[in-house]
Amino acid sequence: MTVSIIDADLTRADHSEGLMTVLNEYAQLPAIAAKPLADDVLQRLPALLAGNPNAHVLLAMSGETVAGVAVCFLGFSTFAAMPLLNIHDLAVRGEFRGTGVGGALLDGVAEKARALGCCRVTLEVDDENPGARRLYERKGFELRQLFMKKPL
Repeated sequence: MTVSIIDADLTRADHSEGLMTVLNEYAQLPAIAAKPLADDVLQRLPALLAGNPNAHVLLAMSGETVAGVAVCFLGFSTFAAMPLLNIHDLAVRGEFRGTGVGGALLDGVAEKARALGCCRVTLEVDDENPGARRLYERKGFELRQLFMKKPL
């Protein structure tokens, strides 16, 4: 299967709809949220991402179909005094899992980070998602710290 990684143009309906289809499917996985995204999120998110100068959304395209997405945000490393790129969401549609789409997205994110002058790419992975962790480790990611959160 041939897959291409492109920058999303969220002013295009097909890109926005593809993004939301993948994210909504991803949200319904038991290890993620186990429920669909709220209707207002589905409606608002593409425009909010498009209007955020630190957001970088990559689409994995199989022909005209969005097979996967990487939603990333530009951050900053104070220790390196350089930008970094954080993968906030990496999701692949069910029928495309195990076909190399996730790895292609990670390669695309690394390429985007280099183009932005970043010193590294970061991400979080749920400890109940060993398949994702194996993929990230195969692509050179290392476990370096714990991620904690406090809901507000």
